[in-house]
This record gives sequence, C-alpha cells and structure tokens, in this order.
Amino acid sequence: MYGKGLRALSLATTVVLTAAFALVFFYAPNDADQGFVQKIFYIHVPMAIVALCGFIAGGVMAIAHLRTRAQKWDMRSYVAIHLSLILGVGVLLTGAIWAKASWGHWWVWNEPTLVSFLIIFLLYACYQPLRFSIEDPERQARYASVFAVVAGAFVPLNFLAVRLAQAYTHPRVLGTTGGNLPGDMRFTFLVALAGMVLLFVTLWKYEMASKHATMQLRALRRKLAGEEEPVRATGRTAAPAATLHARPDTH
Repeated sequence: MYGKGLRALSLATTVVLTAAFALVFFYAPNDADQGFVQKIFYIHVPMAIVALCGFIAGGVMAIAHLRTRAQKWDMRSYVAIHLSLILGVGVLLTGAIWAKASWGHWWVWNEPTLVSFLIIFLLYACYQPLRFSIEDPERQARYASVFAVVAGAFVPLNFLAVRLAQAYTHPRVLGTTGGNLPGDMRFTFLVALAGMVLLFVTLWKYEMASKHATMQLRALRRKLAGEEEPVRATGRTAAPAATLHARPDTH
C-alpha cells in the first residue's frame, strides 16, 4: 500500500527540487541588502514550514489513533514527527548560518523566529525518549499519541510569533497581500516549497513502506514459529541428530 507510486513520486520530487535549485541560483535575483547569502532563504523557510506542518500532521494522526486504537495511525504519527525532527535540525543549522552571515552571530536570542522554533524543536525532542522508555506497546502508543496531540497545540504559537513579531530577516511570504517578495523571488520560493513538500511526502512513504514490510516479516516469523511448536510437540518431525546435521536446509 505505501510502496505504490513511490517511483513516480520520487521522480517528481527530483525534478521539482532540481528546478528549485536552478531557479535559486540562476533566476532569483540577489537581495538588495543581504546579497547572495539571502538565497539560503529558499531552503530555510520551506524546510521550517514543512517541519511545522509535519508536527501538526503527527498530532492529527495521533488523534486518529486515540479514537480508533489502530496501530497504523500511531505508526503514521511517529514517522511524521520523526521526519519533522530531522528537518528541524536542518532549519536550525541553516538559520544559524543565515544569522552569522547577516548579523555576525551564530545565534541571536532576541530573534523570535529562531527562538520559537527552537522551543518547539526541543519540545518534540522529548517525543522519542518518552516513547521508547515505555515497554508495553499499547501504553507506548497511547502515551506517545497524547504527547503528540499536546505538543501539536504549541505549533501554531510559532506561526503566530513569526506573524506578530517584527522580523529581522524573514519576509512575510504568506501574507494576505501575497507577501513583500518580488514576483521572481515569490515564484522561486513557491517552487522550493513544493519541492520540500514532495520530499517530505516521499520520505514519509518510503519509511512507512519499510516499517510495514518489517512488521509483516515479523508477523510471518511469529506465525511460522507458532506452527512449528505444535508439530514438534507431537514428535512427527523428530529425526536422528546425525540426520539433522547432515541437512543444512534445516538450520
């Protein structure tokens, strides 16, 4: 189910991301104030938007798990949050590089955009330690879902902080008036955002397909082990030790 259409999705992701990088370097103009370094905006901001949306999606899937108790929703929520954390690392790294180039410091604590994202990132960094500290699978999934829902409620605060604060560098690209980006920069940003969304969806489907295959393999092994036990109890497969050692296919 999760592997269906992965080849086409991967190809689309590659094409859009390649087009986005080509637009960034050869089409979008340099910023009048920051120059070439401003081009990191086309990676940093789409990555941040997708990461935050991934956290929210994980919370929505966690709600579905709490309502249905279906394991698939717990796994979907886990993968979405896991990938968002990886993107979050990229957001913080690119943000620090941008801050160093623009302000001369790797981190600026009075910049609400960076600080608010860091708070949410650190909050979700507790997700996996909490999850894997619980051994019982049902309790693990339930507690992880509750955490994902509660943490997801804090994500809109990050967006509100960006919208209400007087930003230093981040243009308001999602404003009601279309943002303050020129047409060529806005087009490049939208293509980069589309590429980042496709990348997230592609990675999500790949990881879900991998985990689904692993779960099926484990279930098959448990089923085979369960079928072998009664057969051994009846003694119908008993054989001399020499015969067992002579047949490598029995190991």
